[in-house]
Amino acid sequence: MGSITVSSLGKAYKQYPSRWSRLLEWLLPGNQERHRLHWVLRNISFSVRAGEAVGIMGVNGAGKSTLLKMISGTTIPTCGHVSVGGRVAALLELGMGFHPDFTGRQNVFMAGQLQGLPTRQIESLMPEIERFAEIGDYIDLPLRVYSSGMQVRLAFSVATAIRPDILIIDEALSVGDAYFQNKCYQRLAEYKSAGTTFVLVTHSVEDVVKHCDRVILLKDGRIHADGSAREVSNLYLDALFGATQASPPGHDLPDADVLVLETINQGDVFMQRPGYQKTEHRWGHGGAAIIDYKIVADGGEYPGRIESGVKTSFYFKVHFERDFNEVIPGFLIKSLDGVFLYGTNSCISSNRAERLCAHAGETCVYRFSLEINLNQGHYLLSFGISTGNPAAELLPLDRRYDSVIINVGCKQPFWGLIDLNAEFDCIGR
Repeated sequence: MGSITVSSLGKAYKQYPSRWSRLLEWLLPGNQERHRLHWVLRNISFSVRAGEAVGIMGVNGAGKSTLLKMISGTTIPTCGHVSVGGRVAALLELGMGFHPDFTGRQNVFMAGQLQGLPTRQIESLMPEIERFAEIGDYIDLPLRVYSSGMQVRLAFSVATAIRPDILIIDEALSVGDAYFQNKCYQRLAEYKSAGTTFVLVTHSVEDVVKHCDRVILLKDGRIHADGSAREVSNLYLDALFGATQASPPGHDLPDADVLVLETINQGDVFMQRPGYQKTEHRWGHGGAAIIDYKIVADGGEYPGRIESGVKTSFYFKVHFERDFNEVIPGFLIKSLDGVFLYGTNSCISSNRAERLCAHAGETCVYRFSLEINLNQGHYLLSFGISTGNPAAELLPLDRRYDSVIINVGCKQPFWGLIDLNAEFDCIGR
């Protein structure tokens, strides 16, 4: 129970050159086709095991929502087939299955009956649905007066009132507030541990790496990648911001233990440094290349262990191939499973009034310094250089995601990933 098998699935929609062509195709003898097929999805095949959490990502128009509709049975495939084992609950388009003129309570009964639940069972579930949705007296008001967040609260509460074998969510949770999102993911974690299969469509990289076992990336209506959440989410970022750029070979590489960033050396020695991860994801539009880095903590370079709370400097060197009126260096720390822990850039961290510019042939060194207030463990570093307007849109020139691994030690234990340095006092008895 709870498994999904998709085999050679495809979906195409008819497109007519004019509004009369459809009518002529219906009425005229000979069944002459006056349309062309627009394929949204082609040759989609994959399987999801019972109890597995799978994310589906892709740029707008990649076919994500159409795929979920075919899995949930609300859209008929043009070719191929879907095999679903168990009871399915789906949150697709916002408000789908609800009527705006019905009250929230009436919509609960209607949605429950569409799921095959008898009226008496829905009545017994209603107190829990109201408790989880937390919309108060709005439950007896027409849905048209609800905010989008309130609709999501009610829809999720109904869909998960009984643990389904398969739960399918299409971006719905992104509408809700942070409090309710956390509440939903707690319930999802409980259901997943109990065996529920979870399929999530989202644009949030952090959500998929945190909640999904694997990710399927759709591109141009086909499966572009299917693998671990961290690896495939990097490919998704690539699809959003630019083509993947292969790491160029080094030139006249010096000894791996020797690093003087102040020396103008245009060879790419990044891959020779301690902690470098050959599984890095490098991408960008070009015009600049990140060619070196250095980590300094407690007066030592490339420390094998950085103690939590120690001020640490992260240097990286960029060689520019073109002139840029403004460049923005960036820095990011992730957990090993891909959760974003901290990210900043030159504008955010320093509120610089003057712009950083660069000229063709120039090599610049940038530094971010911060206290590593992390729990004991290994973490991934990413470096980036962009251009554009910091207040609007940035164009990535070169980004080296998950390119360096660091080891953090912690003498003072705490729970979680980040030390917020709480102070405790007993102020009374």
